[in-house]
Amino acid sequence: MKDRVAYFGFALAMAAALAAAAAGLGSRAELWTFRGGFEVLRWAAWGGLAAAAISLLGLIFAFGGRRSGSALLLGALGLVIGLVTAWIPWSWKQRAEEVPPIHDISTDMTDPPAFEAILPLRADAPNPSEYGGDSIARQQREGYPELGPLTLDAPPEAVFVRALDTARDMGWEVVESDPDRGRIEATATTAWFGFKDDVVVRIRPEASGSRVDVRSVSRVGRSDVGTNARRIEEYLELLAPD
Repeated sequence: MKDRVAYFGFALAMAAALAAAAAGLGSRAELWTFRGGFEVLRWAAWGGLAAAAISLLGLIFAFGGRRSGSALLLGALGLVIGLVTAWIPWSWKQRAEEVPPIHDISTDMTDPPAFEAILPLRADAPNPSEYGGDSIARQQREGYPELGPLTLDAPPEAVFVRALDTARDMGWEVVESDPDRGRIEATATTAWFGFKDDVVVRIRPEASGSRVDVRSVSRVGRSDVGTNARRIEEYLELLAPD
């Protein structure tokens, strides 16, 4: 009878994990809104915690009563799966509290690159494409003080080719590329929830080389939980020479 505690804990952990996965995949497939997905994820986290507690109790029963090996295995799996399921949204919440609640990040806050070709794709987006000004810039400086433009010792024409290749390597959907103006506009889609963030890359001559500025803006959501800043940092790291 006590073996069933471990079995139930494992079953609940699997149900919570599947619900957590469905929270994002359902949003990506537009079965529900991202807010609905967050609600599913919240309940999945509570389910994961409950599953972990029940699985731990099942392990105690299994060890104390010398139960079957399957009870020990399923109890351990239920404990791990439940904790991981609960940890994912908890880590998001922790991250959200550590970064500024903004969704528009630019390496140039004085003259941020503007969107042009992507504007029709953002027509129904709740978040505006226009830069928010000093308030957004101040929060970005406080949250991401190291983020800035990349200067390369190469002419803009050569940098543009590398910049376009790097954008494609990162899986962005390139909407427009203009080598004459040194501009690339693209859309990046997050893997789990399918959030669409728009990116503009601007390359200008500077001294004997080039300056690369990048701006990444979410279409929905007040806070991006640091996603846009991480995207820009990764892009510039890949673009920089070894």
